[in-house]
Amino acid sequence: MALPRITASTIVKLIIASLCVGLVLAYFDTDPLDLLYLARDQVTAILGDATGWVQWAIKYIFIGAVVVVPIWLVHYLWRVARGKP
Repeated sequence: MALPRITASTIVKLIIASLCVGLVLAYFDTDPLDLLYLARDQVTAILGDATGWVQWAIKYIFIGAVVVVPIWLVHYLWRVARGKP
């Protein structure tokens, strides 16, 4: 699989796009480091939320397993005793 060629046209487009984005960021008085810190904080918040969701789910999985696993075990042993795979 060949990569697309980087031409002078591509470089000019990148320069123009960078200029436009730089002007917009300057208009809103935003520093590129602020954007990186914001992205880092968002990822941290998302991971923190995901951790909370997993902890919540595990709690209820264990509560449900107290009922489900013994019922399944009795059903499984019943099938084994009857000779059904």
